[in-house]
Amino acid sequence: MTTTPTRSSPWKILLNPAVVIASLGYFVDIYDLVLFSIVRVPSLTALGLQGTELLSKGLLLINIQMVGMLIGGIFWGILGDKKGRISILFGSIILYSVANIANGFVTSVEMYAVLRFLAGIGLAGELGAGITLVAEILPKETRGYGTMIVATIGIMGAILANIVAKQFDWTTAYFIGGGLGLALLLLRIGVFESGMFAATKEKDVSRGDFLSLFTNKDRFLRYAQCVFIGSPTWFIVGILVTLAPEFAAALGVQGKIDGGNAVAYCYAGLALGDFASGMMSQLLKSRKKTMLFFLLLNFACVLIYMSLHGMSADAFYLFISFLGFSSGYWAIFVTIAAEQFGTNLRATVATTVPNFARGSLVLISLLFVTLKPIYGITTSGLIVGAICTSIALIALYFMSETFGKDLDYIETT
Repeated sequence: MTTTPTRSSPWKILLNPAVVIASLGYFVDIYDLVLFSIVRVPSLTALGLQGTELLSKGLLLINIQMVGMLIGGIFWGILGDKKGRISILFGSIILYSVANIANGFVTSVEMYAVLRFLAGIGLAGELGAGITLVAEILPKETRGYGTMIVATIGIMGAILANIVAKQFDWTTAYFIGGGLGLALLLLRIGVFESGMFAATKEKDVSRGDFLSLFTNKDRFLRYAQCVFIGSPTWFIVGILVTLAPEFAAALGVQGKIDGGNAVAYCYAGLALGDFASGMMSQLLKSRKKTMLFFLLLNFACVLIYMSLHGMSADAFYLFISFLGFSSGYWAIFVTIAAEQFGTNLRATVATTVPNFARGSLVLISLLFVTLKPIYGITTSGLIVGAICTSIALIALYFMSETFGKDLDYIETT
């Protein structure tokens, strides 16, 4: 079994090969995940689309990518519990790296759709596998530092994506993302499998049974709670930040708001938030208290966001970074999911939960679009934000504390 001494400092944890590889893998994953949103207009324009097609076809491609991620989350999660965490780290990055390189050669929307679907499948596995491996390898008292590092470094991939997209042609941006992913394969050769998984593999126990999450009431409730506490983040990213130009116009913000810049500012805040939430959970020795603080801070920022009338574009961008910071509990969110379940289901849960949380954006968007003609863009945003936060707080209330929990156990039928 590969372990780190119990009293290892955060700096020694930072140098753990599993933490380094998981961090870099998530960095490339986030780069590729947000890249399409950033290059949507130039790439579709190059394919001959214009006007309303840029929005309609763009949303179609995003939804297709999301479907791929939902399917991929289930596939990689089951594979991770049946074959091992390392199998996901290799398989997922190969798929999304090759798919994203191919994105640079698209000649039609149909071809684009197929490749975004395949990229979505690949992108679905990286975070869950990395968090699972790190959580199982590091000591229970310090594993929060490891998952904090993974999320903090990984989130910054979005900033690089925005920089690259502004410096290079959209096709080159795809090539760079795919190339970074393939380069990581060389670093992953020396990473060892989780000792907990290796021990579980020797036992006569069902592994990666996705359906078992729905056939047992206790497991289903734990699983649903994990998904619900993550949905407010995607309300922020998918609605308030993605539609930042539209919200800015409604609020009378002085100056033009660029969607790509809004995403970059948000993810810069997310990186800082992930570091802060991870550190807070270690200092407080509580995942639940940290989650409660960030969920309440998150909704407070939503309330302020809707009152930013007539401010400058620079000030608006700055507040978007605060929105990102308040949503920066992704590391804690996925860590909680991994800690809620036994070794024989841990990869399945940690890989599917973030993708189902992302998938909740479909329902969130439908609700927002339905309310917008009735109440307007800002009031609709407040209503949807309040609903997402309320559901997350209720789910958090009924969850058990997982800080310092021993993860070397299995889920029984």
